[in-house]
Amino acid sequence: MSSKSAAPPPGMEALNTAPSSAAGSSSGISSSTHGGGEKTPLYEAYPVNSILELTLSPDKEVVQGLVYCTDEISKTIVLKRSSAHTTLASEIQVVNADCVLEKKVLTAAAAAGNSNRNGGTKNEKGENNIDEELAFPLPNVSKKAVEERERRAMKLAEDRLRHVNPKATPEGEAVFEKLLKACNEVVWSGESILVLSQIKVDPPYGSENCKLVQRGGDVALNAESLERVKRIVEAV
Repeated sequence: MSSKSAAPPPGMEALNTAPSSAAGSSSGISSSTHGGGEKTPLYEAYPVNSILELTLSPDKEVVQGLVYCTDEISKTIVLKRSSAHTTLASEIQVVNADCVLEKKVLTAAAAAGNSNRNGGTKNEKGENNIDEELAFPLPNVSKKAVEERERRAMKLAEDRLRHVNPKATPEGEAVFEKLLKACNEVVWSGESILVLSQIKVDPPYGSENCKLVQRGGDVALNAESLERVKRIVEAV
């Protein structure tokens, strides 16, 4: 009877010989799956406001930063990092979660108080990497303020949409925008531009194409308004 054991199935050799991951704050990409093969959500694997060091494939690039947010649909992690050599306070980097080979948690190190006089933390090599201020909790967002900002943006978009005339030439659009900034009350009337309901600018939108469409009232004021519109049109 032979004493040799049966050869392991293909692929098992790597499992038998692969070294176990180090205990502590370092973990490989396999740590983001449960025992049954179900993947851990990104918001659990990469908690918001934690400071991480990630090793990325294919070149084993190492990046550090504070987790600003994660997105399950695009499978991305957004890191916020301090910028030491620019005028910006911080920069944003988007990382593909599938490219993460190894994850190391640095939050405890950042909170341990080993900061320098500039408010940054140092790694084992004594190099500045993450500012402590990046580890502060994210500020609360006012729902009312966000909704008001959205309302203003929608109104601005609707106003700009009303000012678009697909029949007008680029020159006409340029004249319309210039008059709108100067007079506010400017609308399209077919391919012509109507200013203050009194003055009409017809194609090809030159100063000689400006004319009064509403007679009566203060004649001097109407003449002055017409001359002003002509000067604006000539400046375009």
